[in-house]
Amino acid sequence: MSGANQKNIPADKLVRVTFQPEGKTVEFEFGTMPYEHHGKPMSFLDVAENFDIFLDHACGGVCACTTCHLWIKNQDGISEADDDELDRMDMAADQQLDSRLGCQAVITRPGEYVVEIPKWNRNYVSEGKPLTLAEGK
Repeated sequence: MSGANQKNIPADKLVRVTFQPEGKTVEFEFGTMPYEHHGKPMSFLDVAENFDIFLDHACGGVCACTTCHLWIKNQDGISEADDDELDRMDMAADQQLDSRLGCQAVITRPGEYVVEIPKWNRNYVSEGKPLTLAEGK
């Protein structure tokens, strides 16, 4: 997939995910996205990896940290959080009612989804890639 949106997706199979605050929107046909082994299949981390959108995941997407913490604006069509995720979220910074781990929140049906990468996590990214600190500064 690597960032290219698919064309001619039937409306009843369309998944559209917008990553805020960048406003990057990706589209794909439900059930056709290859699994990139980052988080659970069809998780927001998996979507981000398939479309070259940087979402930090220090543990490799195995629910062992909170670096892929997202705010998911509409929870309809998203898997329920399991006990492992709920336990891990207890340690997440700036937890909100719509907080989920990107590696664990799975898209379960076609639809439109908006997720926001919290400001404290966005500080690690610049134009979709991790920041590189200049030496001597």
